[in-house]
Amino acid sequence: MLTRAEELILLAVWRLGEAAYSVKLRDLLKTLTGKSWSFGAVYMPLERLEKRGLIVSTMADPTAERGGRAKRIYTLTALGHKALADIRRIQDAAWEGLPQPVVGFHE
Repeated sequence: MLTRAEELILLAVWRLGEAAYSVKLRDLLKTLTGKSWSFGAVYMPLERLEKRGLIVSTMADPTAERGGRAKRIYTLTALGHKALADIRRIQDAAWEGLPQPVVGFHE
């Protein structure tokens, strides 16, 4: 099972492809969720996901615009794709037959 943060980060890594590095991931997560993400909120799940084999990271070549520093690029693995497929199947089953939630509904 994935946490919601892990799921969103895996989806962001997949969506960004070769541009999946920390700053771009953080920006996309903010766009997707409408909430700010601290670097810790991104790095900690990235480390867990890499330890579990759901992503791999490599260092890109240093660039002049980064003052000669390299970026760590993250890539989704086959196991990561399977984890996303599994979580989507589970969510689809959990939502099956339910109506859309009513916004502003109070009991």
